[in-house]
Amino acid sequence: MLPEAIATYAAVAKEAGGNPSSIHWAGRAARRALDDARDKVADYFGVEAGAVVFTSGGTESNNIALQGWLNQQPPGGIVSTRIEHPSVLRPLERWQQIGDSPWRVTLIKPNRGGAVAADAVVAAIGEETRMVSIMAANNESGVIQPAAQVAAACRERGVAVHIDAVQALGKLDVRPLVQHADFVSFSAHKIGGPAGVGGLIIRRGRQLQELAPGGGQERKRRSGTENVAAISAFAAALGKIDFAAISPLRDYFEQQLQQRIPQASIIGGECDRVGNTSLFSIPGLEGETVLMQLDLAGFAVASGSACSSGQRRPSHVLMAMGMSPTEARSSIRVSFGPEHDPSDADALVAELCRVQSRLRAMRGG
Repeated sequence: MLPEAIATYAAVAKEAGGNPSSIHWAGRAARRALDDARDKVADYFGVEAGAVVFTSGGTESNNIALQGWLNQQPPGGIVSTRIEHPSVLRPLERWQQIGDSPWRVTLIKPNRGGAVAADAVVAAIGEETRMVSIMAANNESGVIQPAAQVAAACRERGVAVHIDAVQALGKLDVRPLVQHADFVSFSAHKIGGPAGVGGLIIRRGRQLQELAPGGGQERKRRSGTENVAAISAFAAALGKIDFAAISPLRDYFEQQLQQRIPQASIIGGECDRVGNTSLFSIPGLEGETVLMQLDLAGFAVASGSACSSGQRRPSHVLMAMGMSPTEARSSIRVSFGPEHDPSDADALVAELCRVQSRLRAMRGG
């Protein structure tokens, strides 16, 4: 968390710790803090305050958008991609099994670099398509997807579109996404806010079925007492990190990595990517093994998607890009932040070299 977010969280927790739905003085103080945060978030995205729904994060936001919309629709088609986050793909799997006339889910495949073609997504839209769901940037490769183009095409056709912008927030201009989409998901911890809080932007006029009926908070779109301190910290973190300034460090790391380990390949390196993410593979080294070795050396990196860590299955994103299971398992993802500098990149490359040498020696190679 950023210092600004931590300070805001502490102040709001201390001074406005009441239930914002209560009418006593403590509740009114919490309501003011919640309203202030909502106004800040709405202003950042260029929407009215009523369009902002606070959630526990990207996974819940995605599910509210997908299930809350599709639950109200007659069976038809859904268009998405093979590289979406599991919080999109798993609900879509369920829709394929619903009713006597199962829903038709079309998943568009990316190219070898990890980018989905906008034309392919638009071409899959038919008269019975009820929703299109596409991410703005991939959570593993960092490759930027044509979400804005797809959303604009959906608006022309009158088809509801959901954009998972969790990885794009703070790294891309998200206003064009919000302008064209019906539902846009975000998460605070990607921008230096607290974990466990996020948001969903809903276009005016789009109604959602309430998935978890309760107290009617968030205009009956997400019941449950709001986490006012975390929401306020989310608002405080917006726009504070310049991720574009981080991309030279990511590029420097990849340059040094390929100089020291020539067989290392940068996955998605030929595509436009968000500036802080590097996904690479080193043939002959399994990602989980490298991850554990790096962990012992003090580096926190990921093998595949962090939300799916601990699973031995190869990344569905890399498999969709045409990699073999062995290639996919050799992937490592590194995310840089404002706290890092070239010395961190050099130290990581040096440790990767040591890990490679150590594992080769253990195999007798």
